[in-house]
Amino acid sequence: MAADAVQVAPDAYKVLFENDRVRLLEARLQPGATTAMHHHHDNLVYNLADGQAAFTDESGATVEVSLVAGSTMWSPAVDHSTHNTGSTEVRSLIFELKRPASN
Repeated sequence: MAADAVQVAPDAYKVLFENDRVRLLEARLQPGATTAMHHHHDNLVYNLADGQAAFTDESGATVEVSLVAGSTMWSPAVDHSTHNTGSTEVRSLIFELKRPASN
C-alpha cells in the first residue's frame, strides 16, 4: 500500500476534519500539477469546480476523468497518482471512510 495522500502531497491535500471513523480532505491541484502515488481509503468525492484529471493506478493504467462541479464519485480504497490535465484548478472534497460502523 502506498503512503497516505496528505503525507505524500501536503500541497494538494488538507485535512478539514478527522475522527476514528471518517476523514474529510480538501483537494486542490493546480493545472499541470501531479501528485506522487498515494493511498485513499474507501471514499466519496464531491467536486467543487469543473476540471480534468488523470488517475494512474499502481499497474500503470490511467483513467481520464471530467470533473463537474456539484457531482459526486464513489471509489473503493485505491493507490493512485493524480495529474491535473485541465486548464483550471481541480477542487474537491474527499470523504474517506476509516472503518465500518459498529452496531
